[in-house]
Amino acid sequence: MAGARGAAAAAASAGSSTSSGTPPPQEPGLGELLEEFSRTQYRAKDCSGTGGSRVERIEKRCLELFGRDYCYSVIQNVNGDICGHYPQHIVFLEYESSEKEKDTFQSTVQVSKLQDLVNRSKMARCRGRFVCPVILFKGKHICRSATLAGWGELYGRTGYNYIFSGGADDAWADSEDITEEDCALRSSDTHLFDKVRGYDIKLLRYLSVKYICDLMVENKKVKFGMNVTSSEKVDKAQRYADFTLLSIPYPGCEFFKEYKDRDYIAEGLIFNWKQDYVDAPLSIPEFLTCSLNIDWSQYQSWDLVQQTQNYLKLLLSIINSDDDSGLLVHCISGWDRTPLFISLLRLSLWADGLIHTSLKPAEVLYLTVAYDWFLFGHMLVDRLSKGEEIFFFCFNFLKHIISEEFSSLKTQRRKSLPARDSGFNLDDIYALRRKDRGSTTSLGSDFSLVMESSPGAAGSFTYETIELVPAGAQTQAAWRKSHSSSPQSVLWNRTQPPEDRLPPCHQGLIEAKSSSSSSSNHSENFFRIGSSPLEVPKARLAALSERETRLQEVRSAFLAAYSSTVGLRGAAASSPSGAIGGLLEQFVRGVGLRGTSSSTL
Repeated sequence: MAGARGAAAAAASAGSSTSSGTPPPQEPGLGELLEEFSRTQYRAKDCSGTGGSRVERIEKRCLELFGRDYCYSVIQNVNGDICGHYPQHIVFLEYESSEKEKDTFQSTVQVSKLQDLVNRSKMARCRGRFVCPVILFKGKHICRSATLAGWGELYGRTGYNYIFSGGADDAWADSEDITEEDCALRSSDTHLFDKVRGYDIKLLRYLSVKYICDLMVENKKVKFGMNVTSSEKVDKAQRYADFTLLSIPYPGCEFFKEYKDRDYIAEGLIFNWKQDYVDAPLSIPEFLTCSLNIDWSQYQSWDLVQQTQNYLKLLLSIINSDDDSGLLVHCISGWDRTPLFISLLRLSLWADGLIHTSLKPAEVLYLTVAYDWFLFGHMLVDRLSKGEEIFFFCFNFLKHIISEEFSSLKTQRRKSLPARDSGFNLDDIYALRRKDRGSTTSLGSDFSLVMESSPGAAGSFTYETIELVPAGAQTQAAWRKSHSSSPQSVLWNRTQPPEDRLPPCHQGLIEAKSSSSSSSNHSENFFRIGSSPLEVPKARLAALSERETRLQEVRSAFLAAYSSTVGLRGAAASSPSGAIGGLLEQFVRGVGLRGTSSSTL
């Protein structure tokens, strides 16, 4: 056992180290949150006793963190009266409360009317997981939910829960949530779907939601030959025709067992789209794709990293568009794939300083783990027991979205720039005579060429990604200070030192890049030992952008907390004998807290 404790200490130490050698700041209570999360699934009606007091502290902390930057109201869900796996206190963000933004956007929603619509619409969606606003950005609500309920659930929710729980003992617990009003509604066969989906549509319109992103790989979820759920894209009456529907199929939580089995390496991991149950093709309106420079026809050849990146780019482009409409993201039950993208959206916008502006990295990490994952019912205990580590993937994936191509600030800067001369493009640069360029590393004594990677596929490039900046030391420093330098940027000038002139601490450093064709590999632009996914970023030559720094701090804080709580618990629980030390060592190596290489920087 002493060996196990030693391995645990090594894991926690490795996970918490940063490039400066100091541990990342920890949010008080994050360890307790992860312990509770890995102990049991959250259920609103079970918030009593010792576990209940911990959950109350978690919910109270979430309300405090939301209140730092927003004025909000609360939709009461005490004892799970509305939804058994939603927070007891559902936060409805009304407007930003900072002095700078308090008069910019104000809520036009009456919370009492919202609560009434929620109560009426909950039957429309799987497990009663209604459309719930969770992020407020530029006055737009980003919402989450489950998919639409089908006949199988409307006429037998208890049976439905039993099917989806795999026969667990608590599968019948939600039967208490069925009210007399619900039963009366079900008895009216003729207009059943018109009524329940009509209320769902009213709720969507009340929240000004226009875009609905469906992550299901199926048109309808089928169990034992019965359609137990549906979706907006196959609603026969086309009730959702007034909304912009996007079918962006994304692998379910079962696929993430393969991610764990590959030592937590997502590069090169491609979903099998030829399986019988996969019948939902990717479908995105053309007007939403033209600015992204992504070849969507190749989506079945993308690995997990590239697919997640491209879907996130799509969601970010929607919420950064000029229209004032909100966005709904959902999968089947809304507690695996949905929190993955909700959490990535929240962290990406926060890293750009656009939401939760007063929260520190450890605080926004606590908020998204607690609210987006735990309090909305993600079954971490079950997922860990099956090796389906989508929760871990989410935060480890932050290293793949640090570049400026995911920045919403870049989009806003592009919108504010004056129109460029359409006659100037990359060919004009190539046409410059060699004597005008001076050398391959300089355009002359006064200017250097800065190239940022295109947000599209590898090899694509547009004139919008080129800027001419002064090359002097002071002016370059000023430029870097006023621009969020992309980790993919390359600065060409004559003063760049060759490798043999690098400081001793930097000699011999080689930037680790995967041979995978995924474009994601270029976003991980830091030096490290080996290729372990949990390796904490080491010092590098290029200065980090603010976005990259913030996301790296969140990821480092998560890895440190996860390795000392959830990771070690999972390793110990899987041991049928006393060989815990070996299992811990395997875990430490498997997730990269200890590199297989013995070389050091």
